[in-house]
Amino acid sequence: MKFLVDNQLPRGLSQFFCNRGFDCEHVLDVGLAGASDLEICRYARASGRTIVSKDEDFFYIATKMNNPITLIWVRLGNCRTGVLLASFEQLWPQIEKSLASGNSVIEIR
Repeated sequence: MKFLVDNQLPRGLSQFFCNRGFDCEHVLDVGLAGASDLEICRYARASGRTIVSKDEDFFYIATKMNNPITLIWVRLGNCRTGVLLASFEQLWPQIEKSLASGNSVIEIR
């Protein structure tokens, strides 16, 4: 699995995925910091990456038939990086199952 972490999430989340052996990039590290949501989606599709974002716009893009992306939609609100990472750690088995099942949108609450 390959992931792309969006702007409003910390680079530490990208490291979370890398520590588990996954290929993960942060938009800041691939020149997409100022990119539009559609540009980020094009990049993610072209490189076979699941987008990890808090941005609700990606939910709408992911649910359109002509924009097939996979999204981990973070709905935790504002929280410290440690809380975010602990939530991902706790929910990781369910996230993996959802991805393996082919779900296009996985909500993290």
